[in-house]
Amino acid sequence: METTTKNNGQVSERPIAIQLKNITKAFGTKVVANKNVTMDIRKGEILSVLGENGCGKTTLMNMLAGIYYPDSGEIFINGEPVSISSPKDAFEHKIGMVHQHFKLVDVFTAAENITLGLNEKYNKKEIRAKVLAMKERYGFNIDPDKKIYDMSVSEKQTVEIMKVLYRGADFLILDEPTAVLTPQETQKLFSVIRKMRDDGKSIIIITHKLHEVLAISDRVTILRKGEYIDTIATKDANEQILTEMMVGKKIELNIDRTDPVNAEDRLIVENVSYTNHEGRKILDSVSFTARSGEILGIAGISGSGQRELLEAIAGLQKIDTGDILYIDPDTKETIDLRSKTPLQIRDLGVRLSFVPEDRLGMGLVGNMDIIDNMMLRSYDKGSSMFLDRKAPSDLADNVISGLEVVTPSSHTQVRRLSGGNVQKVLVGREISSSPKVLMAAYPVRGLDINSSYLIYNLLNKQKVSGAAVLFVGEDLDVLVALCDRIVVINSGRITGIVDGRTTTKEEVGLLMTKTDN
Repeated sequence: METTTKNNGQVSERPIAIQLKNITKAFGTKVVANKNVTMDIRKGEILSVLGENGCGKTTLMNMLAGIYYPDSGEIFINGEPVSISSPKDAFEHKIGMVHQHFKLVDVFTAAENITLGLNEKYNKKEIRAKVLAMKERYGFNIDPDKKIYDMSVSEKQTVEIMKVLYRGADFLILDEPTAVLTPQETQKLFSVIRKMRDDGKSIIIITHKLHEVLAISDRVTILRKGEYIDTIATKDANEQILTEMMVGKKIELNIDRTDPVNAEDRLIVENVSYTNHEGRKILDSVSFTARSGEILGIAGISGSGQRELLEAIAGLQKIDTGDILYIDPDTKETIDLRSKTPLQIRDLGVRLSFVPEDRLGMGLVGNMDIIDNMMLRSYDKGSSMFLDRKAPSDLADNVISGLEVVTPSSHTQVRRLSGGNVQKVLVGREISSSPKVLMAAYPVRGLDINSSYLIYNLLNKQKVSGAAVLFVGEDLDVLVALCDRIVVINSGRITGIVDGRTTTKEEVGLLMTKTDN
């Protein structure tokens, strides 16, 4: 049915496909994830559902996908009331959801995963032909015969999207689809999404990345603390408007960068080279110095060696040649980190906070609560057979309050938190350890804008306290605004070291693609 509902003065001509009316969902007595939410999704549109971490975005869409059932409220599809109590019900109404954490069988091929669970005879030739037809129609980059364990993150995500389309979905819900994608992969995904919209599909994107919202969506629905705030046409929005609607107040999106005070050399990396097990040179004669009381940015296209560099400093990768030296601020002793184990390096105060692609697989233990995840960093320091839970408990409470983690309590299993709140726990645990050298790689990946600025300010506090901070980020605007100096790396080689106060993101971008020193 056509609608004449006005959004900020604009009349939408697209027919309403799905309506949510007064949807409420609570978990226990303390957390109301959604409260009387009323909104609609239209045919052939890209709708972004925007809000801070823990505001109820994923919970709301999980009710459309049949993962949760609403405590109260109604769902209408094409004007008819429906009951969706399982993913099977959702698929019968042509609704499919791609989650943050992929649900694939690693030893199966793409084609096998796409058809897994369907009550149809497995005909490899026919399935392969259908998959290739989908690939051609929407511009997917996928090999139907490739095993999942050989795939990149973006390829795995493509398989998840194709699983949903193969089942005939007209409504696709994508939960934080760009959280672990490179900028180049994000642009490819957006191209696919636009083709799906042009084909008549309705795509709902759960996100918090404002610049991506403005680039891809037709309309934006904003949630705050579980409640519906408004829906606005994207062409009438900007980052400041959306931020104020998300947070509920005017906030300043700027970073208070302080000048380094009494900076001293803390970490010296000299001519470090590293070759991986496949014989490919990942780091090639990398040299730089990190100083106390400064933030040293590391910029580069994804896969240029940033991860391996930080892991080498932390003792997790054995380098081929070169030196990694740590200067103790108390004794002024120069210590060769190559001769130390990862635990010994950590005990010196050199901490690596790396936000992995799989936060629950590599960063935290999902079935453990927040306190126990804090205790993972200190259990070996105990002096008796009984674990000290007070210090980890206090730390958990400090992280929850300081980073505004949305959780019923510190005893909640980490896997029950939203993706952004999982990340806050991970980053907060590392930053709270008062390191001498803090290596923060992608610390705001998956966080909303307000939470991101909380992290930037925490990093600045570490710098002011005298730590040497190494910051690996993807946003060039942030790197230029936050960092005192920026090391630019491309294909394992340093192409320049620039002053964060005088450089521009354009200069950094050019250095990122430069092929020689």
